[in-house]
Amino acid sequence: MTDRYSRQTRFRPIGQAGQDELTKKHVLLIGMGALGTASAEQLVRAGIGKLTIVDRDYVEWSNLQRQHLYTEDDAAQHVPKAIAAERRLNAINQEVEIIAHVTDVTRYELPQLIPGVDLILDATDHFDIRMLINDVAAQHKIPWIYGGCVGSYGMTYTVLPDETPCLHCLLEHLPRGQATCETAGVIGPAIQLVAAYQVAEALKLLVGATDALRQELLAFDVWTNEQSRINVASLKKASCPSCGENRTYPYLTHMPVQFTTLCGRDAVQVRGDEARDLERLEQNLSPVVSIVAKNPYLLSFKTETHRFVAFRDGRVLIHGEQELVRAKQLYHAFFG
Repeated sequence: MTDRYSRQTRFRPIGQAGQDELTKKHVLLIGMGALGTASAEQLVRAGIGKLTIVDRDYVEWSNLQRQHLYTEDDAAQHVPKAIAAERRLNAINQEVEIIAHVTDVTRYELPQLIPGVDLILDATDHFDIRMLINDVAAQHKIPWIYGGCVGSYGMTYTVLPDETPCLHCLLEHLPRGQATCETAGVIGPAIQLVAAYQVAEALKLLVGATDALRQELLAFDVWTNEQSRINVASLKKASCPSCGENRTYPYLTHMPVQFTTLCGRDAVQVRGDEARDLERLEQNLSPVVSIVAKNPYLLSFKTETHRFVAFRDGRVLIHGEQELVRAKQLYHAFFG
């Protein structure tokens, strides 16, 4: 196995010295969907020292089209994505330490994941989580790489605390409230390209080649063959509440949303404490509902109109519902 990274070390900007640096680095990757699985595999094959992966969801059949670390068996058994990815990544490279967390990312969880991390990679599909990452990264001075994808369109940007504009600085210039994966779908090539750009920037940071970093926001459409590179250096704001002179880190102090509709899913996520005891929950519900699946991480049951998935961290997904008011009624009906 001595030649495992030989083709990578022959690339002069990395070399053996860079490879040695990679083995010492710890990357936190948030979101193990399409972007996350693509980036995680590349980082693990490249031989980083430690990878922490975080995801709140479980594998479904619709994931298999683009989330290539997962199998049909994972979908059939409703395996949490972080656990399924951990198994696959360990099978790819046992030299890399993989730490998996099946949890949502809020202002409570994220700071606990930060100690010892050299880089944060964004593979989420919610701007609220990205803004939370942005605040935590600015507070702890950890570089992070934003990535987004919908349809055939992708975008990525590297944030260096105290050097570049942060995501909050750019927020009014980013496309929000436009198409989502639910309305426009997404294709694999766009995802792979975003991941490739993200991991390339990650490798530069991890081996210390900061002079090679892209200083621009990159956007592209693989279907229409369009690409744009935007110099955003002038957008850094001294008044920015996340990275400016009088920082308040607003997303670290903002109360998390408890009821959230999920992108690309006919579902609502509820965050609470009532569903943590899955064993007691199964005893209470089994006489009145049909238990669909259960494992150490989740319990799934269905009614005539909806399917529920309760996670041990207290989250509940209500499938077949998009109205928040109705979702609240259903949640309180089954969980108190």
